[in-house]
Amino acid sequence: MNSVSLSGSLRENVGKKDAKALRMNGQVPCVIYGNNIEQVKFSTDARSFKKILYTPETLIIDFEINGKVYHTILQDIQYHPVTDEVMHADFLDVNEDNPITVMLPIRTQGTCPGVMRGGRMNMNLSKLKVRGYVNDLPDNIIVDVTKLQMNQAIKVKDLNLEKMQVLVSENTIVVDVKAPRNAAAEEESEEAAPAAEGAAAPAAEAK
Repeated sequence: MNSVSLSGSLRENVGKKDAKALRMNGQVPCVIYGNNIEQVKFSTDARSFKKILYTPETLIIDFEINGKVYHTILQDIQYHPVTDEVMHADFLDVNEDNPITVMLPIRTQGTCPGVMRGGRMNMNLSKLKVRGYVNDLPDNIIVDVTKLQMNQAIKVKDLNLEKMQVLVSENTIVVDVKAPRNAAAEEESEEAAPAAEGAAAPAAEAK
């Protein structure tokens, strides 16, 4: 997994008044927990979140706080209900000895024959929830669509996922290709036409 390095400052005081003062100065109150460490309450520049929020990747965030580096992943984030500004963030401390649960982004690879024939490809999942050791987890999950035909789907069970536990149903559809509506309607019309002709024949004989 890719990583990004940020810095933070330990919070001298904890409380709503202190948190408000931090936000007014362009800082975001944060906390790091997990792996039996004592909670680390700190603040970081609000602009730092651009590096970790505006990317499709799930990142390892290395925080340098008071001379110590913490390897973390973003666990939870709170936004202002009106301005959408980041109000608070929780980070989970990670290490190579303990598995973590993350949402890995999904990317398609290759030319899809179903799309070349006029179908529409639908991405039903943009991220996949998995659990594994940080050193075993990829930056993203690649889905090969070079054999995906019209009206076919690729499910979670079809993916090559090694060294990780998938935390969704194996029958969950990741990506599929649907025929255009007009093409489907034409097929239905063609199927209905012979049946209609066959039904009209007995009436003609009756005369």
